[in-house]
Amino acid sequence: MESDMSNVSRTGKEEINNATSPTTFGKSVESQAQIKDAAVQASPDAGGEMLNIYRLEPVAAPDDPRWDNSPGHGTVVVAARTPGDARIVAAARELDFMEVDAAPAEDVTTVNASAFRDDKLYTVIEIDRNRRDVMRGIVDGVVTIDTIRPVQTD
Repeated sequence: MESDMSNVSRTGKEEINNATSPTTFGKSVESQAQIKDAAVQASPDAGGEMLNIYRLEPVAAPDDPRWDNSPGHGTVVVAARTPGDARIVAAARELDFMEVDAAPAEDVTTVNASAFRDDKLYTVIEIDRNRRDVMRGIVDGVVTIDTIRPVQTD
């Protein structure tokens, strides 16, 4: 007897319909092409891509308690596609917990805890646009890698 909760029905002598297809996610020619295109576009050396220049500036007061969880790096200038991408580019330069002997706070990665991703800590200002002469990444400023403390001391 089929469940009353299911939206799948069986009529006559047809095979049971379990609402799945025999295809495998990501294996079709179209999916493979989309995955390849996305990897190329996300690559920092994607040539000829129109990028904008953004300045990420701290906006929270130096004594704001949010800085306790996400240390700041001062002003950073990046080449990125969008303001959101500028935050991602800057955050990607920080050390991730998987690269050191430390554990994440709430996620499987610490990239989401970056100060650059917090609009209460950093603002993003577009300073130039439609540039093909830059690579996606940090243009000016320093992103320190001491954002994560190891759980063991030497």
